[in-house]
Amino acid sequence: MNGSKHVVVCGAGVVGLSVAYFALRRGHRVTVVERGAAERDGCSFGNAGMIVPSHFIPLAAPGMVAKGLRCLMNPRSPFYIRPRLDAGLADWCWKFFRAANTGHVTRSAPLLRDLHLGSRKLFEELAALTANEFSLVRRGLLMLCATPRALEHEAHIAAQARALGVPAEVLTPAAAAALDPGARMAIAGAVHFPLDCHLTPARFVATLTRLARAGGAEFLWSREVTGWRHAGGKISAALTAEGEIGGDEFVLAGGAWSPALARDLGVRLPLQPGKGYSLTLEKPRVLPELCSILAEASVAVTPMDGALRVGGTMELSGFDATVRRERVGQITAAVARYFPELRAADFAATPVWHGFRPCAPDGLPFVGRFARWENLVAATGHAMMGLSLAPITGELVAEILSGEKPSIEIAALRPERFE
Repeated sequence: MNGSKHVVVCGAGVVGLSVAYFALRRGHRVTVVERGAAERDGCSFGNAGMIVPSHFIPLAAPGMVAKGLRCLMNPRSPFYIRPRLDAGLADWCWKFFRAANTGHVTRSAPLLRDLHLGSRKLFEELAALTANEFSLVRRGLLMLCATPRALEHEAHIAAQARALGVPAEVLTPAAAAALDPGARMAIAGAVHFPLDCHLTPARFVATLTRLARAGGAEFLWSREVTGWRHAGGKISAALTAEGEIGGDEFVLAGGAWSPALARDLGVRLPLQPGKGYSLTLEKPRVLPELCSILAEASVAVTPMDGALRVGGTMELSGFDATVRRERVGQITAAVARYFPELRAADFAATPVWHGFRPCAPDGLPFVGRFARWENLVAATGHAMMGLSLAPITGELVAEILSGEKPSIEIAALRPERFE
């Protein structure tokens, strides 16, 4: 290691916290700067809590462009782009179109597999270290299919998973019911991915925060980075309204707000905020034992400490915080279709959470050093996989900060790959 450094992490979401924790483990001094308060909200808290080696196909895949066009005028669809005059969105869509091809999927799948499996191992280590205080459950995920057509499609993906060394088994409705007897399912069949896991996100964030504090991290809450002090291709300080924050290394982990942080440095990160919704039913009529994804509806269903969280949608509408009831209704109606003992009306009084995921146009995160800034590292753009990939991102960034070769080949994740 090239000696201990003062690392300034910009962003205290699950990715930024993971960077802080693993940097501390390598002996660095860490300051975490967060635009929100300590009692904040965001994608790190309201997500489905899934760790998903099954998700080796990036969002930019064949068929997604056609699906996006079909969904363009349907505000109830799982994937929705709100039409608007926005140069950044137009540029993102063009890059998405160019990336959504078979070659990109073929190249990306082994990398995403390695990232997810590496992260899963780190989740297990953290669970062992903390007596599993974030409720890690290692029983797999069920991809539930209501129609034979969807089951055929998911069986094809299961075959791809097995070819990559990711276990996957196609199940009959009876076999799925035997695996998860907690709730009756109205399905044509399912695919079981036994390596997938789930946990309680808020507890995991609390665990990382506690571990970082114990390791000596300094937290600066309600401090928005507004600019940088730099010279000669090197950053010396992050600027905030409360003063400068100096450091040796700076990590960009601001989620969907990362492009604004990078803009003053002449760096363009083509990220779009992808809004998603979730609802957490505290006392459900029935409670599945495994987490699941409702294939046709693209809805995630996760048991969490006796409660049931359901969530989904990918809405590219900028930072519009409007809760679109028709999209929420699509989520709750889907849950009732797949789990007949639950009813859409059960969620009528349940608060609706929403968050903005940082979405890159090729479906891959930005992880690595910036070419034009010798002490700036990216750790953002994880979209719906932020929780699942947080620990491995933290480990990889800590390796980079320490002058080590990353343990996984991540050239495809370089932050300036679209320039």
